[in-house]
Amino acid sequence: MKIDFFGLFSVEILYAVLALFGLAAAAILLAVIAICKTASIKKKYNEFMKGENGKTIEKLVKENLDEIGNLKTVSGQNEKAIKDIYEKLQFTFQKIGIEKYDAFHEMGGKLSFALCMLDKQDNGYVINVMHSNTGCFAYIKEIIGGNSYIELGDEEKKALEQALAGPMGDVNLSRRVNEIISNDEAAVTEEKDV
Repeated sequence: MKIDFFGLFSVEILYAVLALFGLAAAAILLAVIAICKTASIKKKYNEFMKGENGKTIEKLVKENLDEIGNLKTVSGQNEKAIKDIYEKLQFTFQKIGIEKYDAFHEMGGKLSFALCMLDKQDNGYVINVMHSNTGCFAYIKEIIGGNSYIELGDEEKKALEQALAGPMGDVNLSRRVNEIISNDEAAVTEEKDV
């Protein structure tokens, strides 16, 4: 037996029934997939909405946004403070050299000393303290760019060389490293200004 579709074409009833069953099975399969996806979304939604109601989520989002705003403010303050500290460090004594010696060869110990203190630019002072039986004498000489315009004694020169050498132990190497660092910092400053 055949079914006629408006005179356009005809199909066996068996094929039509099989096609309808196939469509029904596909519809049922799609419905099951939709139900599973809906259940998964509902589970995620319930986890997300833990709490009394949607206002709990709104409150949580608002608190997080407030915390982010506070972190940005604190970060800006910290950046300014670090910049201020860095600028102050440029003028603090960062390099130190000390040479102990027996000034008058009568004290029986190395109680005299020359102390050199320099900043990052190799500016600072050499302090020479000499002990004797009759008293203590202190002298100070200014150092500019790693040089003194007043003649230095042997111990003062050794203290200056120690300070210039820094932790590297080599005066020339230390000066080259300081020049490279200064040039790099100047380049970074120029980039920030641009």
